[in-house]
Amino acid sequence: MDKSPIAIEVVYALADKQKLLRLSVPSGTTLREAALRSGLDAEFPGLDLAGSPLGIFGKAVAKPEERVLEDGERVEIYRPLIADPKEVRKQRAARAARAKAGEGD
Repeated sequence: MDKSPIAIEVVYALADKQKLLRLSVPSGTTLREAALRSGLDAEFPGLDLAGSPLGIFGKAVAKPEERVLEDGERVEIYRPLIADPKEVRKQRAARAARAKAGEGD
């Protein structure tokens, strides 16, 4: 297998800080390996590169330990969700329904 280097990007973001790194990695590098090579855990205390969900260009990858990167791809390191988006929408709809019912008085 050809191990010539490929160019990739690795990104991670918090609400107030983000970082994008351009890396050259050997061909055959997996998503997880690229995240670990980025060293972003040194810049973002508490970031678990070995266990964080990962994706490529906004699409989550189910098995980042197996997905081999291609030249030019952007590895995204995702944060855990604070709240389930479906649950938040349900709560917002319930509040709106209660407010509407209160207007009819």
